[in-house]
Amino acid sequence: MRRMRSKVYFIAVNDGDSQDATGDRLTELLAQSGLLDAIPGGSKVCLKMHFGEEGNTGYVRPYFVKIISDRIKDKGSFCFLSDTNTLYHGRRKNPEDHLRLAYEHGFTPEKAGAPVFIADDRNKEDVAEPAIDGEFVKKASILRVYLEAGVILGLAHFKGHIMTGFGGALKNIGMGCASRKGKLNQHCDVSPYVISAKCSGCGECQIVCPVGAISLMHGKSFLDEERCIGCASCVACCQSGAIDVKWESGESRIQERMVEYASAVLTSVKKKALFINFLTRITKECDCLAKDDPRISPDVGILASSDPVSIDQASIDLIKQACGRDIFKEAHPNRDGSKQLLHASKLGLGNLEYELIKLS
Repeated sequence: MRRMRSKVYFIAVNDGDSQDATGDRLTELLAQSGLLDAIPGGSKVCLKMHFGEEGNTGYVRPYFVKIISDRIKDKGSFCFLSDTNTLYHGRRKNPEDHLRLAYEHGFTPEKAGAPVFIADDRNKEDVAEPAIDGEFVKKASILRVYLEAGVILGLAHFKGHIMTGFGGALKNIGMGCASRKGKLNQHCDVSPYVISAKCSGCGECQIVCPVGAISLMHGKSFLDEERCIGCASCVACCQSGAIDVKWESGESRIQERMVEYASAVLTSVKKKALFINFLTRITKECDCLAKDDPRISPDVGILASSDPVSIDQASIDLIKQACGRDIFKEAHPNRDGSKQLLHASKLGLGNLEYELIKLS
């Protein structure tokens, strides 16, 4: 039986539009699409988003987040903003620094309209490991808060990505809701490794390792790969950047693994999931990049849908149309971003075919 095409609502935004003008467009999108009507009154709504790394300016602005959160609260529901800590070194690798950075970027309850909650995988009780029996992932490692929310609203800045070609709704949920162990599992099949030249021999990694896989030898950390469970706690605690991950390892399957993690979040519990993609400030790299990455496309607009596959496919199509070429393939010629869409469709997360409803 042929699937019905999913509806994707689109409202255009032009280069040079003011923040107020873009906010008015977002308000119209929410009103005309009726996206938020799917949220039952009294729900606990998680706005899953990215607060941007230090020095980055690509993230969705708090001004726009407040427009969304205010509409949710008007429905009598509670909402909060959330993201997980990173696997790499930066200002977002632990909850304390991550929250401070989010506030520095303007995501305060006053400016964004909702409190920020940084999920912490250092607490075992806050991590769930649902069995999903995927083709590449058999058991996921997800922060429990995303499984317990009544509604997840994925709020994504659509952009390029060095490992997945592009990042949108699927990546925001699949990679973004995972613990550090889950992120490592998606990136590669190998353990972290020690860069001896950077190691100070402080022993912090040895203390945090839950399975005793790290020891000190000749004043340097030594990691036993056979004992390592890939939780990446050592990566997070190392202040000298001496423990890292071979990011290029396992690249060929990172998109499929990421999508299977998205499936773990979206199908493990009965919940509503909604998605908004901002096709503005479109950059070559992810908002994890600690710099003001230049734009590679004109602003296109904002999309809303209940289908993560359709909204990402529509985002790609609209950006290609605006640029007259595939800018993400040009930016990352060795990455085929369609892998994530095809695998997500195969798993039943959404449709590749969609009905684009243009609003004015």
